[in-house]
Amino acid sequence: MGFFYEKLLAEYATEYKIGLKKKNYTEPKIYHGGKNFDLSKRWYVYYSFASPDLKDKHGNPVMVRQSPAYMSINKNYHTKAERLHHLGVVKEVLHEMLKEGYSPYRDKFDFNSESTEYTVEAALNYAYSLKVAGLSETSIPDYRSRFNRFKKYLGTKNLLKKSILSISKQTVNEYLNEITKASSARNRNNTRIVLSSLFSELEHNEIIPKNFVEGIKVSDTNSIRYQTYPLEVLEGLFAYMKENDPLLLLFIKFVSYNFLRPIEVCRLKVKDVSLTHKQIYFKAKNKTLKTKIIPDIVIKEIKHLDFSIHDNFLFTPNGVGPWDTKETYRRGYFTDRFKKLKGKYNKYLIDKGETLQLGGEYTIYSFRHTFITLLFRKFRKEYAYTETCDRLMLITGHSTLDALKSYLKDIDAELPEDYSGLLTLDI
Repeated sequence: MGFFYEKLLAEYATEYKIGLKKKNYTEPKIYHGGKNFDLSKRWYVYYSFASPDLKDKHGNPVMVRQSPAYMSINKNYHTKAERLHHLGVVKEVLHEMLKEGYSPYRDKFDFNSESTEYTVEAALNYAYSLKVAGLSETSIPDYRSRFNRFKKYLGTKNLLKKSILSISKQTVNEYLNEITKASSARNRNNTRIVLSSLFSELEHNEIIPKNFVEGIKVSDTNSIRYQTYPLEVLEGLFAYMKENDPLLLLFIKFVSYNFLRPIEVCRLKVKDVSLTHKQIYFKAKNKTLKTKIIPDIVIKEIKHLDFSIHDNFLFTPNGVGPWDTKETYRRGYFTDRFKKLKGKYNKYLIDKGETLQLGGEYTIYSFRHTFITLLFRKFRKEYAYTETCDRLMLITGHSTLDALKSYLKDIDAELPEDYSGLLTLDI
């Protein structure tokens, strides 16, 4: 039958058995301000749970409406789409918690003792539901995966039903060390970031006294390097794309000339572009909204596009238009499209008798590094290092000067002059 179908059958059987049992909860639902999606009202996720104390005339537990989950969403989000998206995440997380056996009567507080401590499982689920509501759709899958693996690990140690205060720095450190042994230091560090954010939520909500995870040392890693393109290669590649895939070339020019990340280009809609003011508005890394100018070199290439429908994406497989799929898939599409073009370009070079081949280190992201390096070196011909960084920071969009300097160091933007004269031996 095969592993996939055996797994599917097992999961179906499990869900079927669960379905035969009488549920002790109602499926969570979203209240969205009524039929007209009234944004002036408080939106929330609600559900009911079987009370352990109240019984009907047949002796069955009575379903009692529980406290609604607001999650600060009404405060932080002010459009229908935003609220529905984030409440949808809360609804999904809450439903999974209920299916896993979470009880608002048992897991939030232990009423059988004088203590009001959360269990490990309840505390982590609560922190996760708070955190995930503010994440972008690109971050949620990775975040959820790391969160679930940590919970699984704690389950193997029989810690999930214990007090959250029983989890120590040593517990988390041992888990992170296992990740390093099994995969890499980078994977460990990324998991550390996720766990630290969860424990920060617990500290903020006074469930634990301190987030000890942030005190765990970050492991040294080898940074991912994307190769910058030599100028002669860049010219040939741009000419090839212009002839064979002009849409992909325009996508890459937004990365090259506007210094956007590929995922940021994929987010652009018609309404995010102002030809009049020569500006674009986009969601950047760790930012809600940023504004950049559109240089004339890009303006002249997009002014002929159809800007009539504001919700159309600027880039789809066929140009401006609707594209009902997740942004990670949109980014993946253009990544794959470039890989295929790069393969054809390599064959084209071979047919011309050239030996140069573009390997995996040359990516769409590499164009951003290439043009930042190019701009940096041109500025350095006229300005001191500090002034060069100040000017460049306005263009690249780095949030701090230190972040820009670190980035420039990573991509080797500045190289020394020839130092042969310093090596001459006076013999």
